[in-house]
Amino acid sequence: MRIAKIEDLHADGGWRTFSFLKITTDEDLIGWSEYNETSWNPGLTGVIRALSSAAIGKDPRSFAKLSGELRAVTRMASGGLADQAIAAIENACIDIAAKAAGVPVCALFGGPYRERLKLYWSHCGSFRASNPTFFEATLKTPPLRTLDDVALLGREVAARGYRALKTNPLMFEAGGVRMLNPGFRPGLDFARGGSTRIFNAIAEQIAAFREGTGPDIDIQLDVNFGFRPEALRELLFVVDPLGLSWLEADMHEPAALARVRAATRTPIASLETIHGSANYRPYFDAASCDVAIIDVVWNGLLESVRIAALADVHEVNVAPHNFYGHLASLISAHFCAAVPNFRIMEYEVDDVPWKDELVTHPPKVQHGELILPSRPGWGTDVNEEAVRAHPARR
Repeated sequence: MRIAKIEDLHADGGWRTFSFLKITTDEDLIGWSEYNETSWNPGLTGVIRALSSAAIGKDPRSFAKLSGELRAVTRMASGGLADQAIAAIENACIDIAAKAAGVPVCALFGGPYRERLKLYWSHCGSFRASNPTFFEATLKTPPLRTLDDVALLGREVAARGYRALKTNPLMFEAGGVRMLNPGFRPGLDFARGGSTRIFNAIAEQIAAFREGTGPDIDIQLDVNFGFRPEALRELLFVVDPLGLSWLEADMHEPAALARVRAATRTPIASLETIHGSANYRPYFDAASCDVAIIDVVWNGLLESVRIAALADVHEVNVAPHNFYGHLASLISAHFCAAVPNFRIMEYEVDDVPWKDELVTHPPKVQHGELILPSRPGWGTDVNEEAVRAHPARR
């Protein structure tokens, strides 16, 4: 069996684009993966196309060898775009290998350890705040204007059976609500220092969610690259009494993150932006976090399982970074089923109404858990007709 053709397809995802990679073999077996190109990684599709030429004619069932060869030729500029492009090719090959064997992907890695995966509602309220017109007009979500609306959203989370949510800092001001992320644009703050006003507003937001959810729903807060260690310690002093399931924060300095963790009783989750097990290792050696977040779409499933094994040696649980479409959710689900130290899985609940149409078998969610599919491969294929019906917008 040899790779005969590699194509990329793109669909409208509302406030982003869903991108898929299709690999066709000379035996007409097709493998799929999902990837994500945004302002964070412009040019990723071009890198995938460039590397794809080296994969033509190779046996996709030998996905470890193929990934190794692609990493060898990109070693002088490893990480980032190169790793994400290789991951897209690798994941589609893994789908083919599992289909050829007639088994679910996780079975190739000794799984499943589990068949029901606890989910958390990701970006809960965050995108409703940052894209209010789209969410209210297209998705028909209730307005999010005040802390009372946050409490109502907390009740919605509980009513829909989810046992955990993750939100981002939201600022409720006279002109409306906005998502606060001083580590990115808009509102970029180079010092990333925060303020008492900001920290108190975040605490009020978490308290409003707690009012709505009741005492039994886990609440996580994601500040991304929003604050330096000094400000993070100040924020944690304010939110420690609120009993967060975790505070998620990113920084590219293991010792600095470790000092933040040592200063709080709130569990720290991090590392979603790291590529490759060699780059995860310094964080584990420094005891930087309680939960290691791994992006399977960016690292590829093979390397993600290796990272999880390294985390396991350091007594650290893992969770996938998964803010994409349904195919990526099933890719992440097979990762969660293939490793022993799974903590919880990220899942986008608020989404475009045509999202289910883009795949042949959307994920099945019951009582806040994703049911692992038993079909060969990822358990779904991309519906190319639906993708064409919803072309990506620039």
